[in-house]
Amino acid sequence: MKVVKHIYILGFILITSIASAQVKFEAKLSKTTLGINERLRIDFNMNQDGDNFNPPDFSNFNVSGPNQSVSNSWINGVRSYNKTYTYFLTPKSRGTFTIGQAEITIAGTLYKTVPSKVEVTAAVDKPKDPNDPNFIAGENIHLVAEISKTNPYLNEAISVVYKLYVSPTIAVDNWNEIDSPRYNDFWSQTINTQGQKVQNGKYKGKDYRYLVLRKTVLYPQKTGELNIEPLTLNLSMRVPTNRRDIFGGALMTRVSKTVSAGNNTITVKPLPENGKPADFTGAVGDFSFDVSASKQALDASESLQIKVGVKGSGNLKLFKLPKLSLPSSLEVYEPEHAENVKTNSAGMQGDISDSYTVVPQFKGKYPIPSISFSYFDLKTKTYKRLNSDEIIIDVQNGPLNTPATTSENGTANSNKQVVTANNDQFAFIKTKTNFTKVKPEYFFKTTLFWCLLLLPFLAIPIAIVIRNKKATRDADVYGNRIRKSDKLAKKYLSNAKKSLGKKEAFYIALEKALHHYLKAKLHIETNDLSKDKINDFLLNKQVDAQVIKDFEGILESCELARYTPIDIVTMQEDYNKAAKTISLIDKQAR
Repeated sequence: MKVVKHIYILGFILITSIASAQVKFEAKLSKTTLGINERLRIDFNMNQDGDNFNPPDFSNFNVSGPNQSVSNSWINGVRSYNKTYTYFLTPKSRGTFTIGQAEITIAGTLYKTVPSKVEVTAAVDKPKDPNDPNFIAGENIHLVAEISKTNPYLNEAISVVYKLYVSPTIAVDNWNEIDSPRYNDFWSQTINTQGQKVQNGKYKGKDYRYLVLRKTVLYPQKTGELNIEPLTLNLSMRVPTNRRDIFGGALMTRVSKTVSAGNNTITVKPLPENGKPADFTGAVGDFSFDVSASKQALDASESLQIKVGVKGSGNLKLFKLPKLSLPSSLEVYEPEHAENVKTNSAGMQGDISDSYTVVPQFKGKYPIPSISFSYFDLKTKTYKRLNSDEIIIDVQNGPLNTPATTSENGTANSNKQVVTANNDQFAFIKTKTNFTKVKPEYFFKTTLFWCLLLLPFLAIPIAIVIRNKKATRDADVYGNRIRKSDKLAKKYLSNAKKSLGKKEAFYIALEKALHHYLKAKLHIETNDLSKDKINDFLLNKQVDAQVIKDFEGILESCELARYTPIDIVTMQEDYNKAAKTISLIDKQAR
């Protein structure tokens, strides 16, 4: 019995050791479905330590991490080990993505996780968490979609203006668009908003700064409830905290946040059926209609242009013009369509036209009958019909279009006009020439010949003079250093202009530009650039005290910009002030 008991104990110990030796390496996702404005957490857990950890490709996400944690404990003589690599992922766009396999080597064996699928949807409403560091940013920055009309008619223009409201306490460093709305049930056109300036305004009764990011004009193509998808941005900003620096100013913490304008729904009304003309093609707006001919008197085989045009404001690109009806004796070509339409916040404005090329074949007078154009007037909410005037085309010279007659035997006589030969029909072809004998010219011993021959001999002394000047310039080490500093100052000032909106890069480039300019202008080295020495040097150069004060103020701004929030307007003012101050020093320095 004792032997059997020992066998049971030995088997239990063996099974326990085998179970504890089993390696586990797996990926755990916090969620498999998330909005584009949410974050995803993924943990790679292992129960034994390993080497050469290789994460999967996160190209569809913005990645934060990895954060590594290790726990090692002994409970009742049994060792428990756990190691975790944690990543936080923010999606770049909507769609279904596969997070591939992670790899690690444990005890000489390569282990891989199982791939996982993640579905990214449109932005969702996130619950408020006062303890979340992003909560302060969320309460002080808002992306709003302002819709001009939520109950339009079919094919009536509406505008959507996206504004970014930022509290004065928040400093936005940069942003990028990560998801654009898809206007599937609309004809849409985006209006250029480049060059827009930051403005002051109110949002929900509070003072904000705001910037118009995008304007879009929409023409609904369906009736009923239509969804306008949100615009989603990822912003990098600095938010004030409760901590203070040694000067009493609030310390800022950097936050990356995704904001969305939210979904919006509009209700599109159908156009009324009562009074709708039979030839209505969908024109909605306020229009005028005209049919005109380029000329009304001409000869046979000459051409004229008949133009059918509509002018006004409305959905000009979304309906067809009425067709022109002409007598069969006029030869008509396919019309050429032309559009001169501009789109602004109120919708399309301009004119469209179809131009018909018409060639009459016979003499006579041909009426161009009146045609009509109907549209729905948004002001009166009724249908209107416009009619063109009748046009008479007078073909003055040409063959007569006589009807065919029937002879006694039943055959048709066309009574065609006899064509008589004209002896002058080829008079435009010249049969005699006016050729004259040309005297041959030779290049040898001409003026150009002698100039080209003597040119190398003249170029040699010029090249010697240029070479000597270059050698003298290269030997001037001090002058070359000054010229180099001057070039660097211009270069960094140019770099500062390119970096407007990126605070750190802008002020670093601006400070370097000022330092290199001083080296070029005052002939001093970098280690001499203290405020007192700068003041003394500029005073010795007879520069005004106010200009010196402005120059020192710009240098102080470059230093303080590292600790205080700066917006793009302040950066532009500092850049203009630096350029103006450098120009004044150039004029005043002696």
